[in-house]
Amino acid sequence: MMADIQILPLITEPADIKLLTYEQLDCLASEIRSEMIRTVSCTGGHLASSLGSVEVILAVHRVIDSPRDHLVFDVGHQSYAHKMITGRYAEFSTLRQYGGISGFPKCAESVHDVHNSGHASDSLSTALGLALARDLNGTNERIMTIIGDASISGGMAFEAMNQIGQLRAKMTVILNDNEMSISRNVGALSLYLGKIRLSQGYTLTRDTVEGHINSWGRVGKTMVDVGEAFKESFKKLVVSGTFFEDMGFTYIGPIDGHNIRDIEETLRAAQDADGPVIIHVITRKGKGYLPAEERPERFHGVGPFDIATGELKQSNETSEKGYTETFSACLMSHAATDSSIVAITAAMCGGTGLKAFGDRYPRRFFDVGIAEEHAVALAGGLAIGGKRPVVAMYSTFLQRAFDQTIINVALQRLPVIFAIDRAGLVGADGPTHHGMFDIAYMIMIPHMTVLAPSGVAELERALEYAFLNSDGPIAIRYPRSPSGPVLTKGAWERGKGVRCRPGKSVALLALGKMVSPALEAAESLAAQGIEALVYDMRFAKPVDVMAIEEAASTRLIVTLEDGVIKGGFSTQVAAALETLVIEKAIKNVPILPLGLPDEFVGQGNDEELFREAGLLPDQIAAHVADVLSKLV
Repeated sequence: MMADIQILPLITEPADIKLLTYEQLDCLASEIRSEMIRTVSCTGGHLASSLGSVEVILAVHRVIDSPRDHLVFDVGHQSYAHKMITGRYAEFSTLRQYGGISGFPKCAESVHDVHNSGHASDSLSTALGLALARDLNGTNERIMTIIGDASISGGMAFEAMNQIGQLRAKMTVILNDNEMSISRNVGALSLYLGKIRLSQGYTLTRDTVEGHINSWGRVGKTMVDVGEAFKESFKKLVVSGTFFEDMGFTYIGPIDGHNIRDIEETLRAAQDADGPVIIHVITRKGKGYLPAEERPERFHGVGPFDIATGELKQSNETSEKGYTETFSACLMSHAATDSSIVAITAAMCGGTGLKAFGDRYPRRFFDVGIAEEHAVALAGGLAIGGKRPVVAMYSTFLQRAFDQTIINVALQRLPVIFAIDRAGLVGADGPTHHGMFDIAYMIMIPHMTVLAPSGVAELERALEYAFLNSDGPIAIRYPRSPSGPVLTKGAWERGKGVRCRPGKSVALLALGKMVSPALEAAESLAAQGIEALVYDMRFAKPVDVMAIEEAASTRLIVTLEDGVIKGGFSTQVAAALETLVIEKAIKNVPILPLGLPDEFVGQGNDEELFREAGLLPDQIAAHVADVLSKLV
């Protein structure tokens, strides 16, 4: 193959890379990195981890026969190389765009994507399920999974490892460690020792010799015990995988995660093991792109950027201070005068705005890693101990701690504040990351108060309300970026909304981000002679009953929320209206619930996704006018 011919466009399926020499594979890895950088500079995405895992993915696909064999990704941040060599190179430029390819593995997108990933620490459970199904079916597919050093620290991964080791399931786990450096000598020695341990001849000889010596009685047993002690001490000295060995895995590593030949040879050797194998590879985040190598955290999830400088391109978003920044500043202000305030997050220190808090109050800040369940239960314990915990997480990840929210916090009516960032639709990360469900799953929990500020100034007031009220848990949900100015003001009162606009024809009861579109829709309706009453409801629970009673004096009540309709805010309004009809004999007016459908929403920017859901101001106005025209 000529040096000036690009290899990547010629790869249409994983089997194609098995025809390449190692020199050509290195060229392919370079081309893949160039395409990643070019595309992500335009679309944004998870660049650093994908740059670091190219050689690992190429080596895996040299060994397995996908889709017959299975490669399971954890989270999927590092899957871009996989996408390119499984027939998606031509459309890679549509990465994370509306109607384009997902930023994560997606079953509907390719037969080579085994499961829809996006949340951490679930790959080992999925891989074990595949391995058990294979064994029950009597087939012989190879099962491999790639999991990062952060994800493997999650509790779910430990639960899976416990059963994998217990069952001696035949599968290969690749631990992609990009948080440490590798010594060439240690790596080579570990690779050598790993090959010896995997050798059937070695295992057979060891077991035969030990059995023969054991037959010598007490003396023989003593010799075996001494030998075992020496073997264990030697293993602990030169191999860092004792923990995995004790869990029932054969451990190999660490090895250079950028040496395709070494990885491939190790993977092939692992296929001969009678049980689970964990291969510890060391990679460099951002490899091949200096700005990402120097600032891997910044390029973990990055927006469009200038390739030459690595600087982010100018965003089209409003220059108004964002919710996360506002939350951070407000929390710091309250913490300065209240030493009982502590902050907790789960590997989202920067994203949730808690870095400044952690820097200033290190003893009052707890980043528990990828362990959302533990984070919430920890908050419960801190609250019992007299502290005022603030748990800051993205909405999509707080879902993982639903049980702990109920049992360890709400059941005991503990004053834990949940700062739910990235609520609603979050754009290009798609269905695994949309915060669509928090309203529904929080309002169903007894003793839980659910707040939804409609702007950054409202977030400040919501936090002030939360810190002043300690009778049970309080959840405050807010999106990533402001949606525009909202005409609400004044301190928050429990279960009280704010009338933003008077009207007698229709009532728009809006929550959080939907207040601004509701006001714009009201302007459009006014031009049609339809006067709309608009409320910023502020509370998803408890709802403002007086506002609902006022809304019942119109011809139609419209609820607006950026969460799922089923089980969401609209159900609270409907229940309150039903009670009013019974207790006060008011008119039972129809309710038009507008929100997210009973479907998983795809990827795209806010305008594209809200238009798809029918939640843009012009769509709201048109829908309301149409329904009103049909009412008698």
